Amino acid sequence: MPIYAYKCKECETKFEIFHKTKEDTELIICPNCQSNDYKKIMSAASISTSFKIKLDPPAPCGMPGGCQGGSCGLN
Repeated sequence: MPIYAYKCKECETKFEIFHKTKEDTELIICPNCQSNDYKKIMSAASISTSFKIKLDPPAPCGMPGGCQGGSCGLN
């Protein structure tokens, strides 16, 4: 089932609900204040991959992958 994100217009609480697209939206209530006055907001997509990315070892300053050409000024 898809995840839909909402924001309560009463208390500004953001919450997510798993439901079908055609399911009754009258049943959606804020978990914080129980208001049914909400707006739908954009939620982040979840993406998975089947390959691994190899990162260079951290630079002396601790930045993963090192400094790009020594431009950070910490070395």
